[in-house]
Amino acid sequence: MKEGPDIALLGALIGDPARANMLTALMSGKALTASELAAVGGVTLQTASAHLKKLEAAELLRQRKQGRHRYFSLAGDEVGNLLETMMGLAAKRGLTRTRTGPKDLAMRKARVCYNHLAGEMGVLMYDRMAQRRHLIEHGDDVVLSDSGRAFVEQFGIDLGAIEDRRRPLCRSCLDWSARRTHLAGSLGTALLTQICALGWAGRDPGSRVIAFSPDGEGRFREQFSA
Repeated sequence: MKEGPDIALLGALIGDPARANMLTALMSGKALTASELAAVGGVTLQTASAHLKKLEAAELLRQRKQGRHRYFSLAGDEVGNLLETMMGLAAKRGLTRTRTGPKDLAMRKARVCYNHLAGEMGVLMYDRMAQRRHLIEHGDDVVLSDSGRAFVEQFGIDLGAIEDRRRPLCRSCLDWSARRTHLAGSLGTALLTQICALGWAGRDPGSRVIAFSPDGEGRFREQFSA
């Protein structure tokens, strides 16, 4: 009898095409209904409900009820981090979908990756902060330096409010489209929140695209200049 964590079960749960599409859709950070997830997965509502029950039993998803509707979201950062890592590895190995849609270029430029900024703009932000030594890389670990703390606090982020031992402040994430690093962790989330709060960018309804206004993109590039 084999012992230890059952990665085969986890792989089977994520590996089903319909379930994989549902989980990927939830990488937007938004909670979706079973009907919305059925459409994403290309299955009937009854089949989607069976898939969702399995994912919830494995604690990959959680649901909450609001009125007559049930909304599903990823169970937490660990699940989002796992999916991000798998997507990054798939891209690095050339295991990508060949079909592109009208939002493909916009997704590659800027998108939400569960709860932080990804795409070309996310990579640019990470690169500039690393070049200015605001972020210090130690192997796979990323640390916010003293100058970095001053920089993000000046940008309007309360570090005391987001530092939590249960979640890393900074975490590197392999960007599946750029195949380079962008910033995850609670700081990555806070930076995206602040960028949207300043009106520089906003989420495109119904997709993971982060759309920058011309003025907002200029201010972003100025803020995160070399």
